[in-house]
Amino acid sequence: MDTPSKDVPVSSSKNGVITDLLITENIILNQHLAYAIRVRGKLTTQKTMVDTLLDLGYLTRDVLQETLRSNRLKIRLGDFLVELGYLRESDLQQALGIQRESTNKPRLGEILVDRGFIEGRKLLEALSYQLGYPLLELTFISIDRTLLSVIPLSICRELDIVPVRREDSHVILALSDPLDQKAHDCARKFLGDQARFAIASKESIRDTLKALERSATQPILSDESTIIGMINTLLDDAVEEGASDIHIEPMKDRLRVRFRLDGVMHHHKDYPKEIAPQLSTRIKVMAQSDIAEKRRHQDGRMLYKSHKHGVDLDLRVSIFITIYGEKIVMRLLNNKTSLLDIKEIGMAPRMLEHFIYEAVEVPSGVMIITGPTGSGKTCTLYSCINYLNDVNTSIITAEDPVEIVIDGISQCSINSKIGVTFEETLRHIVRQDPDIIVLGEIRDNFSAETAIQAALTGHKVLTTFHTEDSIGGLIRLMNMEIEAFLISSTVVCVVAQRLLRRVCPDCAEPYIPTPLDLSRLNVSANDLVGAEFSIGRGCKACRFSGYRGRVGVFELLVMNEMVKNAILNKKSSYDIRKISIETSGMVTLLEDGLVKGARGEISLKEIISDLPRLGKPRSVAELRRILGVK
Repeated sequence: MDTPSKDVPVSSSKNGVITDLLITENIILNQHLAYAIRVRGKLTTQKTMVDTLLDLGYLTRDVLQETLRSNRLKIRLGDFLVELGYLRESDLQQALGIQRESTNKPRLGEILVDRGFIEGRKLLEALSYQLGYPLLELTFISIDRTLLSVIPLSICRELDIVPVRREDSHVILALSDPLDQKAHDCARKFLGDQARFAIASKESIRDTLKALERSATQPILSDESTIIGMINTLLDDAVEEGASDIHIEPMKDRLRVRFRLDGVMHHHKDYPKEIAPQLSTRIKVMAQSDIAEKRRHQDGRMLYKSHKHGVDLDLRVSIFITIYGEKIVMRLLNNKTSLLDIKEIGMAPRMLEHFIYEAVEVPSGVMIITGPTGSGKTCTLYSCINYLNDVNTSIITAEDPVEIVIDGISQCSINSKIGVTFEETLRHIVRQDPDIIVLGEIRDNFSAETAIQAALTGHKVLTTFHTEDSIGGLIRLMNMEIEAFLISSTVVCVVAQRLLRRVCPDCAEPYIPTPLDLSRLNVSANDLVGAEFSIGRGCKACRFSGYRGRVGVFELLVMNEMVKNAILNKKSSYDIRKISIETSGMVTLLEDGLVKGARGEISLKEIISDLPRLGKPRSVAELRRILGVK
């Protein structure tokens, strides 16, 4: 590895204002900068010069922040955002062009947020970093109402400022725009040298001012501010944003709420920690849990009718005891959009054709859908049930819990509290004269044996499993001491799947795979000929994540004679996979992901990080031919 050369003069003008400042202040040396430039030039992924210096240990976060604070008047906001990696140079130039052409000359920060170049929260963090002002979350800070006698409420509303609290001999004042000279002049007019500034979002300042005004005129809080109103608003927000889970997490100084959107956690809002007991009690009442129990974990279920969106929600509630209190997770069930047509789950045309004709429509045998938690197994399972559901077919299920109610089938929700256990339910299912049996999950030897025995007696069994891929499902059945001849004679197919985030179509840009990408995928550039990969830049529509929605990636293993013989001979997973690819036309998860990535649906980053890489994938052109896609 190269080492820093000594006494190398570096022309730093092209390295950025912050880097120039670090050199001027003697915080980094010329030889360190020269070495950082060489290292940065060899990186396969783009990285800012400041991040490179931090990674090499020539600079620390504390020193960087102190330097920026003491020199804040020397750095323009746009340069600052670009050099710290918050903004791209092309976006800055476009925003500056908009600013020049505008007649009212808006601030650069306003243009960046309004036009979707940067998220408002990230801009506040950058300003806090640059100006040395603390960033406040007003939603869980107690406001000193006596300070409104110092600065009138009308002035606060006009300038988007709010006095927060007294601290020693100073008054902390939250500003939405810390660069607004008028707000600074007003603060000094009323507070003189006592004023100390902090940053908060414009929305939180306006909400705080409304709450202060309301409390001054209405001693009794309105319904929106009550616990019931807060929970209803929270559930409505979750429906509006398309969340699958709501996490209410007690922390040292606040109650944090996060939503799981497209499989990834996103911060939603914070509440004062003082309301945690009332919030927890209200949710326990709705979920029919024990409100007096605060030392043990609990589960529950509740129904909620969202009048705002006109939907009925069924929520599974889990209460978990932590060192800071009760953490509550609510999973949103019975979402009508979850019941997809089998042709809409995302399988490629030829794979879907094989799946329907050689697995779903086969009158008997076990069909297994496998994958980790959150991979969409239940959605695929219900699409199959919906496809098979007709007046001539008897379908009965055992689920924990029933997640989507479908007319015309008999669904049983496991409830161990009253003795309706999985084992007891499975014993009674076969006596109900079913044509199709649906087991929510194979969880142990008993449920696996029940599924096999039901298939041997002529029933069709649909179930899910937790394994890495389709071959792993077969191997795990063998490890559960199910005889190989029983597996080969009853299992008709195994579907492995994942849900990967879809590249946001509103901000998608072409992406050229790097040498590191090719190495990690074990492919060459020739294997990707004709592929058009994309990456999301980040915009308002996708919450600046670059992703919106999710795409199903599938691996279908249909049991033919060669695969059955491999199982009977107890071949290794490598051998079974090779035989399946060569004889049954199986396309692996990685290969299906590559085909979808080549159409710009999912990013290479998602493919590399979320899909198992077992062996070398075939070329995109060959895979398109096998799957019947363009």
